Amino acid sequence: MVVTTHIERIVKRNGDLVAFDQKRIATAIYKAAASIGGKDKELAEKLSDLVVERLNRSLPRGATPTVEEIQDLVEKVLIERGHAQTAKAYIVYRHRRDMVRKGELGLQKGGSVETIPWKLLWRTLAWNADHNCDSIEGLNEWVRSGRLPELMVEADAQYEKQLVVAAEEALQKGDVRVIIIAGPSSSGKTTTTYKLAQNLRKAGKELIAVNVDNYFRDLELHPRDEYGDYDYETPEALDLPLFNDHLERLVKGEEVVMPRYDFHTGKQILNQIPLQVESHQIILLDTLHGLFDGLTRSVSEPQKFKVYIETFCQVRPRNGRFVRWTDIRLLRRMVRDANFRNHKPALTLGHWHYVRRSELKHIIPYLHNADLTVNGSLAYELPVLKKQVEPYFAGLVDEYDRQPERQDAIIRAHRVFDLLRLIDPVSPEDEAKIAGESLIREFIGGSTIKY
Repeated sequence: MVVTTHIERIVKRNGDLVAFDQKRIATAIYKAAASIGGKDKELAEKLSDLVVERLNRSLPRGATPTVEEIQDLVEKVLIERGHAQTAKAYIVYRHRRDMVRKGELGLQKGGSVETIPWKLLWRTLAWNADHNCDSIEGLNEWVRSGRLPELMVEADAQYEKQLVVAAEEALQKGDVRVIIIAGPSSSGKTTTTYKLAQNLRKAGKELIAVNVDNYFRDLELHPRDEYGDYDYETPEALDLPLFNDHLERLVKGEEVVMPRYDFHTGKQILNQIPLQVESHQIILLDTLHGLFDGLTRSVSEPQKFKVYIETFCQVRPRNGRFVRWTDIRLLRRMVRDANFRNHKPALTLGHWHYVRRSELKHIIPYLHNADLTVNGSLAYELPVLKKQVEPYFAGLVDEYDRQPERQDAIIRAHRVFDLLRLIDPVSPEDEAKIAGESLIREFIGGSTIKY
């Protein structure tokens, strides 16, 4: 039934006022339940009745609730009535729509979302909930109890299981000559490439890594913005015709002499590295733009196996929004740039608008090209990143607040600083227990992997 209510209108996220419609609540609950196998429309309607009854009791006549307030209430009713699995699915649905609105997910023709692995998101959220690390509060409990190293072991193992599956699927595809590990900045491509190669070698495959960075054009040919910063994040920063020519010839078994890129001078030096790939060997590419059609156009699709990695973090404050995947990667890159590239975190933050612009233009639209998707987020990493990067943040926020024209950096700085203040940092003793081959070591240092 439909419950009589004094709520007449609600406020949408863009500020528009629209008529309140209980049927939309029932439909959303039903869709969340259906995504995990539920098919009881009558139960969905009864639960929507409870939501409206709660609204009637909690809001005075004439009140106009927001969409977020109603959705928060739906979650509470589902959990209180024992429908925890449906509540989790509903949370994922909200997160999905939020990401679409923010432009962090792409829409394909016809308007349907096809670029995000929702089953992987669901499995991640369920795993986190089972381990009490789906919230900042839960993570803080792990830290305070001194049991964070236990979560480290389990989270690392969960990540590595995905790469065992990736190797198996690559082998099943058939005559694959090129394996591509693609993903946005600081998603963990380097460690993922290493571990996937390990699994393939155990299966008797010989791999030849090709460093795509050596195909960067001279720095002076890269575009600049109004602040004079170079844009490294576009695939056009690479010499695509030369790379495609060399890749095609390598697949055919011909010898090529690859260039070498000197990052100190910003110059590409031609004819430096001879290479020939035998018929029993597989070319391995670790590259930001591995799914971009123009990067490997010279090789046929059946000869390529493409893995996409992203930090599909499923953690949020209680009754808050999920931590943005891009903010996890921003923190990682700040730490890595400070540790290994002599770049101050403020510089990394100021450059991040290039990273996001390129991802939205050259990565997100091609996610459906991947043969397999890997979650590179580790359930325990926020306390680790907090310890590494928080000392920089107060000064960083002040620095950008004095540059009002850098609005993108200001907004990100405040959002991430607010997040960090909620998190308890890892203790030095627990940090020392992070495995030498853990993906997070790629960013914080101390890796025992010989990349």
